Amino acid sequence: MTAADDVQLLRKAVNTLAIVPKSTRITTLGRKSYNVLLYLAQEQGMEKDVFRTPLDAVVRGLDFDSNDHALIKKHLRAMVSTTVEWQSPTSGEGAAWNVSGLLAHARLSKERGQVWVEWSYAVNLKQELLDPSVFARLRLEVISQLRTHAGVVLYEICTRYKDIGRTARQPWRWWYPVLSGNPHTEKTERLEYRIFKRDTLKPAIAEVNAITDLEIELVEHKQGRFIDEIQFHIGRKKPATALGLARAPAPVDMGLVGRAMQLGVGEEAFDAMTVGCGEATVRSALDVLERRVNTAYPEPLRDPVRYLKALLLQGSERAEAAAEAAAAHPAAVALAAREQQAQRRQRWQAEWIRRANDRCLAAIEALSEETQHALEQQLLQALQARGAHPSIIKRLGTSGWHHPMVRQEMLRFFGDATFGPGWDKPGAEDLLEIATEMGGEEG
Repeated sequence: MTAADDVQLLRKAVNTLAIVPKSTRITTLGRKSYNVLLYLAQEQGMEKDVFRTPLDAVVRGLDFDSNDHALIKKHLRAMVSTTVEWQSPTSGEGAAWNVSGLLAHARLSKERGQVWVEWSYAVNLKQELLDPSVFARLRLEVISQLRTHAGVVLYEICTRYKDIGRTARQPWRWWYPVLSGNPHTEKTERLEYRIFKRDTLKPAIAEVNAITDLEIELVEHKQGRFIDEIQFHIGRKKPATALGLARAPAPVDMGLVGRAMQLGVGEEAFDAMTVGCGEATVRSALDVLERRVNTAYPEPLRDPVRYLKALLLQGSERAEAAAEAAAAHPAAVALAAREQQAQRRQRWQAEWIRRANDRCLAAIEALSEETQHALEQQLLQALQARGAHPSIIKRLGTSGWHHPMVRQEMLRFFGDATFGPGWDKPGAEDLLEIATEMGGEEG
């Protein structure tokens, strides 16, 4: 590894790998965002006490002029207020034990139309965070592809000990808060090892083995008849194409969770129910949920969380059944290939429509408030004449056209009048252009 490669990696102090939350849960997006902030702080240097960067360098997928602002504020607030113990995964390896918040302070401000975030670290940790003496070299590009908190943490810890070939042995109850991000509670004290293994360990190991350059194996140690301690043996896969990391790390994608929250699904519920689901499955389920919320037929959706959970379960079962069918009969392979091509076409079409909607939305928001209000009145008359569901009409009157149940109606109304019928329906040439840009990428 060259010195040029070093500057492209996050040097994460060993004491910060196995953090134990003492107050509230640490989410996957929270951990990823913290890693990006730490990388940017290391780039800005030890001499600074306060660090600053445009917010879109840290997260993407959010409209920072909307309620999505509340999501990033929630993450920053959690990083400041969540008390954690900083400890090494190997007893005695770290220089010291510390307890503090992930950040000492955080602040958002808007300057010349751009949102900026500033942050700082506790004085007792700053030196070790920004210029660590014992650390893991982490590729943020790899971490960005991991979907679970346990997967991210397991990758970080195993990367630190890949040259040794194994992690330290620790009681399995020590591993639970470290991997899950959940603080100890009375409920977790009653947790059985088999449940922890099924819900946390197995999915995390499978994810790390599938996505990273590591091959991890769980090793269980018994005391009597029961599992007492566990550790992980670490192997390396054969060298493949090197994963490059740009000088500035890719921002954390909060688009899916931000979209889910707009549709009435809380972040923690969304985080829990999407474990093991592919991104394409999650996007498709959110599309269906959004249509159901916007349609509000035959009545407004009462429980978006249960509805989304059912959609994800159906999507996972369909994907598993298709895979089994293809493996069971050679003739099904050709069918699976055709279905894959159809799915790619659907993704190209969805991407084109998303961009068309974004253009239409930008055109509406560029209008004055008076003109937008007049448009709302025209839309109200059109909905009443069409006999639209009363819930949509009510939301338009009380919350305006930005409400999730109304926004798509406004886009259709304004788009048809401004760009003409079919403005949101791509033609063959449109799809070819998107396909050229996106290629055959999955998800």
